[in-house]
Amino acid sequence: MTHRYFLLLLISFLSLTSFSQELEVKADLINPSKTINDGQIELHVSGGQEPYEYFWSNPDTPLSSSISTNLVEGMSYTIVIEDANGLKKEVTYELKAESITEKLNGTLKPAVDGLGSVLFWDPFAAVGIYDPVMYSDSKLIFVPGWTAGTSNQFKLKKWLVKKGTRINEGDPIAIISRGDLGDVEVKATTSGQLKHLVEEGEMIYNPDNKSHVIQQNAHKFAEVKYDEPIALLNANGTKKTKGIPFIVVWLVLGALFFTLKMGFINFRGFRHALDLAKGKYDDPNAPGRITHFQALSTAVSATVGLGNIAGVAVAVSLGGAGATFWMVVAGLLGMSSKFVECTLGVKYRFIGKEGRIFGGPMNYLRYGLEKRNLTKLGKFLAAFFAVLAIGASFGGGNMFQSNQSYAILSNQIPFLDGHGFAFGVFLAILVGVVIIGGINSIANVTGKVVPVMALVYIIGALIVIFINIENLGPAISAIINGAFSPGALKGGFIGVLIVGFQRAAFSNEAGVGSAAIAHSAAKTHHPPSEGFVALLEPFIDTVVVCTLTALVLIFTGMHEVEGVSGVQLTTDAFGSVISWFPYVLALAVFLFAFSTMISWSYYGMRAWSYIFGRGKKTEFVYKILFLLFIIVGSSASLGAVLDFSDMMILAMSFPNIIGLYILSGEVRKDLRQYLSDLKTGKLFKKNA
Repeated sequence: MTHRYFLLLLISFLSLTSFSQELEVKADLINPSKTINDGQIELHVSGGQEPYEYFWSNPDTPLSSSISTNLVEGMSYTIVIEDANGLKKEVTYELKAESITEKLNGTLKPAVDGLGSVLFWDPFAAVGIYDPVMYSDSKLIFVPGWTAGTSNQFKLKKWLVKKGTRINEGDPIAIISRGDLGDVEVKATTSGQLKHLVEEGEMIYNPDNKSHVIQQNAHKFAEVKYDEPIALLNANGTKKTKGIPFIVVWLVLGALFFTLKMGFINFRGFRHALDLAKGKYDDPNAPGRITHFQALSTAVSATVGLGNIAGVAVAVSLGGAGATFWMVVAGLLGMSSKFVECTLGVKYRFIGKEGRIFGGPMNYLRYGLEKRNLTKLGKFLAAFFAVLAIGASFGGGNMFQSNQSYAILSNQIPFLDGHGFAFGVFLAILVGVVIIGGINSIANVTGKVVPVMALVYIIGALIVIFINIENLGPAISAIINGAFSPGALKGGFIGVLIVGFQRAAFSNEAGVGSAAIAHSAAKTHHPPSEGFVALLEPFIDTVVVCTLTALVLIFTGMHEVEGVSGVQLTTDAFGSVISWFPYVLALAVFLFAFSTMISWSYYGMRAWSYIFGRGKKTEFVYKILFLLFIIVGSSASLGAVLDFSDMMILAMSFPNIIGLYILSGEVRKDLRQYLSDLKTGKLFKKNA
């Protein structure tokens, strides 16, 4: 009887098991607060055979995790659950947006993804020229317990496996001496052929050896060669890719074209550009409102900002020291783009009877192309550019600046925390006092603020570099080696090159056309003269300021720190040498943001005037809206709103560069005439 009862129970269990093979999934959709991007989905799976794997559409969620966090409210997420026997089930859930900011963020996120798919589309991968998937043919093995800035010495005490031996994941391979941390037995983190990078008894990492501090991945001691290359994976199991974004290709190829067409004006015109900026050729009777130097300061104030501090830190942490080299190359090429667009900005400007100036890409796109019987194309490109410029001024040139400056200052000044609205009102008043006065007021302020803040930042960077001057050799070596022979962890050669080019293009805005609006107000009879002055901008922004930021990170070894990025990484790098400098840096960030906003207010206002008319009442409406957006930016979490509006700055390059290509011939002709007049002494010159 007992056996029969047991048999019935066994049959019942097996039958129940066979019917319970289908996976059953329930989910808790959690929206914990009114803050954006903090949504959560928690899955509860039954049936099938454990363990389960979770393939989330969110790439940052690990395969082993049944919970995904930091999700966008108002967006749908798809998950494929797979059990140990390969049984799969796909589910989709949408996190409900509740607050106004969540609804706005969730609504605009698809637009951000759509614009991003255009800006960051990879044309080379699309036509099959190369495989964008990141592969690695080996894996480095690092010392356990190492952190950037450690005071411990790490020595390879004993090899447990001979070099060239094939090992399996989990095999003990070496014993490492770690100073205060004690000895540790290191196990292989993957399978393959073992390669010794350090001999037995040798030092792996010595914090007193500057080359170790500078060197990328200095704490490695072994390498495991795979039998065949392995694709690198995101947390959710999808393959990592390193594309060549179309927007970067568009900007860099344009810069290269203009460099060649203008006969390397970025190099041969540099000395004359300095003379113009110094005021040697300032004609007091020339048409315009501001001097060459004021125009340069206004344009530089719009580009030198958070990108030079936070953006460079991101670039170096992603691309390694080698990204610095390509950043400089792109900056040098961008000087030619600035020359062409700012020459055209002056040539096609309109000066009203009352002396007010209207210039920039809207003018040369419309009227320059009209001269070439491309009237319809010119009108379309000009209007398209103006719409993008208005959006960019409210977003990337305004809300993004106020939002990030508040976030950075509140970290350094605790009493500001929670008072974003008041900070926004204060900042709006400061900006309002300046922009209500027009371009002369803007030029006067930027002409004083920009040199001071740039000088403070440059001096601080030079102090850090000189204190660590013994790191110069290792730093240069790390930059050159990283530029041409980077490891797969940094995305390979293509990855490092693109990271460097991308940061330079995003930072100096060469080819975007924004600077042509400021330079169109300069006092000059000769359009190419302003082109010469403008080519100094990418040099100052990228070749000088961005490079100094990168060198500070490399010289202090902070480029190897993981888990910290952006402005905090730069702050930590300065703070590691000058303890009080983070407070100065916070002030510099505020001034960078302030000057960027007042410059972009002028850019946006000129674009607004082109669309809605040139009346003072129309411009006043724009200025009030601009000031209101400052308050919104500093007091609200805007997520996708900021991303979308920031992308509009890059999108401005599409209509602008099309026009520059078409009009580059006449710029070259004007350049030749200008250089001829300069050589024969026909140009106005002080104390001549």
